[in-house]
Amino acid sequence: MPSIRAGVAGVGAIGINHARIYSELPDVELAAVFDNDPARAAEAAERFGCKAAATLEEFATLVDAASVSVPTAFHVEVGTFLLGQGKHVLVEKPIAPSVGGAQALVDAARDAGRVLQVGHIERFNPVMAPLEAQLTAAKFIEAHRLSPFPKRSMDIGVVLDVMIHDLEIILHLVRSPIAHVDAVGVPVLTHREDIANARIRFENGCVANVTASRISPEKMRKLRVFQGDSYLSLDYGEQAGFLYKKDGLEIKRDEVAVAKDEPLKLELAAFLECAAAGVQPKVSGHDGLAALELALEITRQITESNA
Repeated sequence: MPSIRAGVAGVGAIGINHARIYSELPDVELAAVFDNDPARAAEAAERFGCKAAATLEEFATLVDAASVSVPTAFHVEVGTFLLGQGKHVLVEKPIAPSVGGAQALVDAARDAGRVLQVGHIERFNPVMAPLEAQLTAAKFIEAHRLSPFPKRSMDIGVVLDVMIHDLEIILHLVRSPIAHVDAVGVPVLTHREDIANARIRFENGCVANVTASRISPEKMRKLRVFQGDSYLSLDYGEQAGFLYKKDGLEIKRDEVAVAKDEPLKLELAAFLECAAAGVQPKVSGHDGLAALELALEITRQITESNA
């Protein structure tokens, strides 16, 4: 891959890791960072040996491709500006706060002829490869994503914060129109839902049950996919999994071989490869838009039921 100048707009809790990885990837120059907090930008620039741009306009002149990890409310403003300046963009999830904003990003990427990737990091988790290799036709999917309160992403609820990862993966695995959604959720520590559950029925008959919580004392990121005479149980955090298959009247368990690696590194490397080659990313703007539409429907049901 030819050398490419990368940058990060927004170097908070998430963006600082983007900057770290760009600085470590081969054939990549971390050229600049930008943040509305100049002190934070300067600290990141000193740490990783790049320039702290004073404005977004200056930042755009210094990079070929950029991660947009500013708060969700500013994804559209920052992302469409950079795309309009001819930059390839990876925007963190959720792609935007609204469907209209997400469509604006998709349209801007199309008009500019540039790559737009959405940061659904679990699609790059090494456990996904053995799942996709074994998947035939999913009948039932169960996802659990639990964590202690993160004290970040306070502008969105748990559905848009973390459940959306599993929603995007489920849409990717099932590939069927949605027939019906039922959702419940409860605000506990914030004014938005902090724990939520959704049951999604697809037109092909598959059903997905998805639970997310950011008030749990434990961490859990697990997915189980049932199909025919087998099911896969995967642990995103441990990057481990098991395949359970029917063997006569017994269930046989085999461990799944997983080539462990850092998902964010794989995600950013794939983004830059797509940017350099001008090809469609694994998680496109359209994928991010579809996940957002489902997440917003779940959030709408929760909001209305709690009114």
